[in-house]
Amino acid sequence: MPPTNHRRQDRRKAVFPVKVHGKDVTGESFEEMAHTLDVTPTGARLGSVRRELQVLDPVTVWYRKRKMEFRVVWITKLKGSSEYHIGLQALAQEKEVWGLNPADFPVHQEKPATAAASA
Repeated sequence: MPPTNHRRQDRRKAVFPVKVHGKDVTGESFEEMAHTLDVTPTGARLGSVRRELQVLDPVTVWYRKRKMEFRVVWITKLKGSSEYHIGLQALAQEKEVWGLNPADFPVHQEKPATAAASA
């Protein structure tokens, strides 16, 4: 059986400098520079995060002069490094969040269940 892609839209590789503000797992407030690794209209994957964050915690991301609110959906520590990659989900749908054309992100259609799968 092929792996299932749960994404509603494709990711686009994009390295943008961002400022991240939130609270780490110890509850300490922080603000630091990071960068995107890839983006969608409803989220992003960040690299160069030096703080351990907690899943479901809110973070604020500034890109250019735009302030965006996200929720942490996953976090991974890179082996042999103090760096984390984090997956973010937008708390509000905004147009052209990253300055990219929405047509650059094709929408995945749900496939109807087959008769064999329901038997």
